[in-house]
Amino acid sequence: MLDRLVGLSMLIAATAIFVYYTVWTLFMPFVDDDHFAHTLFLPRVWAIRIPVILLLLGTTVVGSFASVVMIQSNRKKALKAKQKKAS
Repeated sequence: MLDRLVGLSMLIAATAIFVYYTVWTLFMPFVDDDHFAHTLFLPRVWAIRIPVILLLLGTTVVGSFASVVMIQSNRKKALKAKQKKAS
């Protein structure tokens, strides 16, 4: 039951973020600058900065994880080869 609740909360969060970003990037440029709705959104420059930052962060995390796994795998292979050579 907990997994369904977590999945539902993630779906709701993703949908809310998608709707917010879509309105922010596609509809707000056509709204007058003095309209109160502009107070609900960040400046437009962040519409580009946020995805770029998230992309760089995600790439860094995935690359770091892959590097750590490859280094550990290489160490295990070297240790096995050293043990095999010693016996």
